[in-house]
Amino acid sequence: MKNFAFLFFVSLFFQIGLSQEKFSVYNPEADAKKDIENAVQLAKSSNKHVLIQLGGNWCSWCKLFHDLTTTDEEIRSFLDENYVVYHLNYSKENKNLDVLASLDYPQRFGFPVFVILDADGKRIHTQNSGYLEEGKGHSKKLVMDFFRNWSPAALNPELYTK
Repeated sequence: MKNFAFLFFVSLFFQIGLSQEKFSVYNPEADAKKDIENAVQLAKSSNKHVLIQLGGNWCSWCKLFHDLTTTDEEIRSFLDENYVVYHLNYSKENKNLDVLASLDYPQRFGFPVFVILDADGKRIHTQNSGYLEEGKGHSKKLVMDFFRNWSPAALNPELYTK
């Protein structure tokens, strides 16, 4: 009977492990500098900003944020319309320190952290994700406010000169 129980729990554990997808949106082998240059070019040609999500596949809060922004239709649609999204890896395999230095060291806020670049590649905002948290996740309202406040339309000078 002990052998049966042991085999049952080993089998159950194995099945649960196989059924969970591994979180892997951050690529430690990516050429982040080149990828960001490409994202800026795409943003410029499509009148968008670049949203850099800095984190790693090891980061549970990064996964929570990714899940929110890819499963909530309102957020996903707003991102698609206003941003080119790039996931910048920070891990023991590749910390991308040269890229982070060029972005004024956003890792000082912890992970995830978000950097907004305009269509010319100029850093216009760095967002500490702690201010977007609510309970054991991120607040949809706070996330949408963040995205709206730094969208290309929100930074249109004509809105503020009349």
